[in-house]
Amino acid sequence: MHKEKISLKVIRHMLSETARNKPQLFFCYFINLLVEIIRKIQIIIIPKFIIDELLLVYNGRGGASEESLKKIIFYVAVLLGLMLLGNLLQSITDRITSCVREWFNEYFQVKITEQTMSLDFECTEDPEILDQMNKAKEGMDWYSGNVCGILDQFFSIVTNVIVLAGVIAVIWKTSPLIIPIEVLSLAVISFFNKKIRQIEIQSFQQLSKENRIFSYLFFEISNFNFGKDIRLYNSSELFNKSANEHLDKEMKSWINQAEGSKKQQYSINIVNALSNGVSYIYIGYQAIRKIITLGDFSMGISASNTFSQCCDNIVMAIQEIIKRSNYVNEYLKYMEYPGTIPSGVEKVKDVKGHEIEFRNVFFKYPRSQDYILKNINIKIPSGQHLAVVGLNGAGKTTFIKLLCRLYDVTAGEILIDGINIKEYQKDEYIKLIAVLFQDFKLFAFSLRENISFNNKTPDEDIDRVLKLVGLYDDAQKLPAKNDTCLYKEFDKDGVDLSGGQKQKTAIARVIYKDAPIVILDEPTAALDPFAEAEIYEGFNKMVRGKTAIYISHRLSSCKFCDQIAVFSDNTIKEYGSHSELINIKDGIYQKMFTTQARQYRKNKLEN
Repeated sequence: MHKEKISLKVIRHMLSETARNKPQLFFCYFINLLVEIIRKIQIIIIPKFIIDELLLVYNGRGGASEESLKKIIFYVAVLLGLMLLGNLLQSITDRITSCVREWFNEYFQVKITEQTMSLDFECTEDPEILDQMNKAKEGMDWYSGNVCGILDQFFSIVTNVIVLAGVIAVIWKTSPLIIPIEVLSLAVISFFNKKIRQIEIQSFQQLSKENRIFSYLFFEISNFNFGKDIRLYNSSELFNKSANEHLDKEMKSWINQAEGSKKQQYSINIVNALSNGVSYIYIGYQAIRKIITLGDFSMGISASNTFSQCCDNIVMAIQEIIKRSNYVNEYLKYMEYPGTIPSGVEKVKDVKGHEIEFRNVFFKYPRSQDYILKNINIKIPSGQHLAVVGLNGAGKTTFIKLLCRLYDVTAGEILIDGINIKEYQKDEYIKLIAVLFQDFKLFAFSLRENISFNNKTPDEDIDRVLKLVGLYDDAQKLPAKNDTCLYKEFDKDGVDLSGGQKQKTAIARVIYKDAPIVILDEPTAALDPFAEAEIYEGFNKMVRGKTAIYISHRLSSCKFCDQIAVFSDNTIKEYGSHSELINIKDGIYQKMFTTQARQYRKNKLEN
């Protein structure tokens, strides 16, 4: 896309966002226009009349002195009045603009966050999209100044064009040759400014990845959650070294940008000096020859300076818009990322149970040539409790991700109640499933919000699930009970739950959702086998009547399930009940179960 088209696209977007959210910003720009006109009248017009009247007084032409003094007092009063009015209006618009600027800073960060949360899960694992997200954040924050950064420049062009029209009229009357001098100067300066902008844009593109690493090293690692590992493994030296290396790379990029722009800036300064010198000589010559008055000389010099400033401002604003539009365009590109997993139109049947079927399913991750799952065929009747077991890398968690529709199958189909899950509305389908992954997350919100994601959920509903998971008594001891904030990011009185309490909270979240299909994907892997078996058995009772899928490395935790699917070589190698699989001679399940049982007995004797 051409730079001009990008700029027009960005300006239209920013005008639309402002009109929809903060139209008062347009009022500020209109007032700023009036202020700028007032200030140019102060600088260019009024001094001419004061100087001319002072000359009349100085020359003492009869009775002109008294009349001139009155006019001088009047012009000075007007000058002071305009100055006070301009400053007053400017202070008002500055306050409004400052608030609007801050509001839009937060607004666009929220928009980026909303887009990130709405993207399909596979996008969160795509380095290209992660880089684009970082470009969007930086482009809207550090570089472009978002709405105000773009519209300030746009309305600067409007303002300077209007002022320039008035200045040209003044110059044309007094010193018309200044116009071609300034235009030539402007063309040369524009050339050098363009080079500077190109260097800045190129630097921005190169820095996007470094900035993402920088953010991780300097912000993420300062998170107290890393505190134990950093201290116990004495890893601070590694982090500091890495941080300094990336900081050096960033500084080198900034230095290269500054060095690249230095020659162009020197050239601009020289051209400005020559242009101003020629203009002053020309106007001074006219004054010496008495072609113009001293008042006209003053007005001509001021008008010449203003003409040069307006032209520079217009060119700079255009180039700034082009540059900043490139940054904002990174945001627009990120916001335009479509969901790769389309939503269907079907609604889920309003029935108690739902049958799941994987039919000839193949899957490989994006940007990968290897299949993680091959020819998966399994039917899970409503209400069945299924255990999914197998060695690491066998595809167990991928199996669950496909069922949750975090990814779509590469080939084959997954059916719920005989309908391909692609045909269901996304929001409808999500209601069917409650899942607890091994790497589940609790958030720095209240216990109530971590369970229901709603701060208005009645205590009796929260207490019910807390009792079911055995966390009720612990919750009653917390400072604010169900409203106690977890962690200390937002609340100095926040609490950090124990490992077991966190797992019970996560299980309470699953129970509260009350979905007909529940999934546990090794959330208790950090616990000992006996504690895990206890949690699984307790959870199994809580979800009686629902379809349940359990993933675990520890086969003893899955004996209570109706059926067991054994994953190996990226497919289901064995399927049946515990009693059936344990009797398959040299079977995968039999070998795994026997080996683990022997190890558990050994550990128990040693302890």
